[in-house]
Amino acid sequence: MDERTRSTDDDLAPSLRRTAPDPIVRTRSRAKLFIGLGVVAIALVLATYQAVRFIHAPAPSGRRGQGAPQTVGAATVTLGNIRVIVNALGTVTPLATVTVQSQISGYLTQVGFTEGQMVQKGDFLAQIDPRPYEMLKEQYEGQLAHDQGLLAQAQLDLKRYQTLAAQNSIAKQQAEDQVFIVQQYEGSVKQDQGLIDAQALNIAYCHIASPITGRIGLRLVDPGNYVQTTSTTGLAVITQMQPITVIFTLPEDDLPEIMSAMNAGTPLTVDAYDRANLRHLATGKVAAVDSQIDTTTGTVKIRAQFDNTDDALFPNQFVNARVLIKTLENVVTVPTPAILRGSPGAYVYVINPNNTVSVRQITTGAVDGNTTAVTAGLSAGERVVIDGTDRLRDGLRVAVTAEQPAAAVGAPGSTDGGQRRGNRSATSQTQKSDGAKSDGSQPPPSGGQ
Repeated sequence: MDERTRSTDDDLAPSLRRTAPDPIVRTRSRAKLFIGLGVVAIALVLATYQAVRFIHAPAPSGRRGQGAPQTVGAATVTLGNIRVIVNALGTVTPLATVTVQSQISGYLTQVGFTEGQMVQKGDFLAQIDPRPYEMLKEQYEGQLAHDQGLLAQAQLDLKRYQTLAAQNSIAKQQAEDQVFIVQQYEGSVKQDQGLIDAQALNIAYCHIASPITGRIGLRLVDPGNYVQTTSTTGLAVITQMQPITVIFTLPEDDLPEIMSAMNAGTPLTVDAYDRANLRHLATGKVAAVDSQIDTTTGTVKIRAQFDNTDDALFPNQFVNARVLIKTLENVVTVPTPAILRGSPGAYVYVINPNNTVSVRQITTGAVDGNTTAVTAGLSAGERVVIDGTDRLRDGLRVAVTAEQPAAAVGAPGSTDGGQRRGNRSATSQTQKSDGAKSDGSQPPPSGGQ
């Protein structure tokens, strides 16, 4: 083969390198373009965010104070009476509950009551067939007459033997034996009389009467059934309704005040409310305190007695009991909705004379309905905010739309169930306070002022 016509890779390599594209140069130029566009886009986003943040930024506190004041509702702190009330859960318990049982066995021939009626002590309830017991009584009466005749004969023989023995006409032993025969007949007569009395008592038991005054329940046995003394169901159940009691438990920490009041002869008033703790049912007094504290729960049982003339309390009914332990007189009172709670504790917004508000830390006491006693931090005559506290901060100017005294906002014992509503209001105010702090619109108080 001719060497001139032969070509090698070395000969072809230069032409291949001259015609091939340069990928490295083009890739670098595109990457730079993309990077530049990305930087411009990020810069635009940051500029837009800063503009929007500047537009919607909140006004400074000094400039807001110079603007329109915040609308709030206010109340005046006054002096009043606060009832110290302890709430407890109780059960209506009758003083007497009797299951009417038959003391003899026999057929139930008559029922003399209507289910659910009020019966008096001694009223006729049921009649059991007395004929078997009357017949037994007649038999024992006949036996008694027989033994009485033998006794009379033995007594005559005794007199005769004693006379003959005194004359030495008979043996002295015969007269002495007759004495014991007379004693035997006397015992038989007493035994017969006891059997007669027992049957008379059984006949009396055939007539069943009410042992107490109260309401009788549903009939448990119908006429015609044979009742026995071993039955556990009974004929009916009678429950005393007037008076009636409520048994409830209180913590042992409240026991000293209750015992001191009872030892002093001061009657403790107890109000019974329904299951929902809204409707007042009856008013009574503490009757007795249990003799020991339950170590498992740390509570003590207390019995309160109610007249229950209107039958508002029913046996085994679940009720809410409120015990009035004492009354605090002439104390500083504030509406419960005005009290907020934060990390330092309880505080209120006090309205200053220049219509600005300031945070005031307070010490709270007893709560009565929608009113709370304040032991430190406030004085009578000051004004506090009760509505619109969620947008307030220290030094903010406010406009009072409605103002009323504390007694009008939550008078002690003004309405049934007021205490429960007062607790709910305090809870809602606490939630408002916590929510305001979370979004940064209302700082917590730094301390008492």
